[in-house]
Amino acid sequence: MRITVLAVGKCKEKYWLDALREYEKRLSRYCKMEILEVADEKTPDGASPGQCRQIMDKEGCRMMEKIQEDAFVITLEIEGKMLASEELAEKLGGWAVQGKSHLTFVIGGSLGLSEEVKNRSNFALSFSRMTFPHQMMRVILMEQIYRAYRILNHEPYHK
Repeated sequence: MRITVLAVGKCKEKYWLDALREYEKRLSRYCKMEILEVADEKTPDGASPGQCRQIMDKEGCRMMEKIQEDAFVITLEIEGKMLASEELAEKLGGWAVQGKSHLTFVIGGSLGLSEEVKNRSNFALSFSRMTFPHQMMRVILMEQIYRAYRILNHEPYHK
């Protein structure tokens, strides 16, 4: 299985980078993991809805360029389906059985995802109705993917 985490913006703080590297190392037993970043757009204070849409569209275009045709796309959206860790593990296992060998998890920018990216999504996943910092969300996502693989392999960790 090949897993791509595609995110808007750079991960800057060393502690987040260290956490991401740790989960990349742990996940290397189970899958080929790659993290891709696309540039974010600056959002001016008091941006109009039209300006916000333009910003999301620009970021969305950059993301669409990185999403491969063969990828099964899972977008992280507040409106998406909330799953327990065991349910996410079942989904990952099911997608693998269905022959989906390349999963791409997409984390949008501060304004969210463009309609184009949402329309490309095969599954909308929500971790919460809350908003999280993007760098933290990457770590949470990687930890949950790792947890899912541990569950699928009947290995201790998920309690």
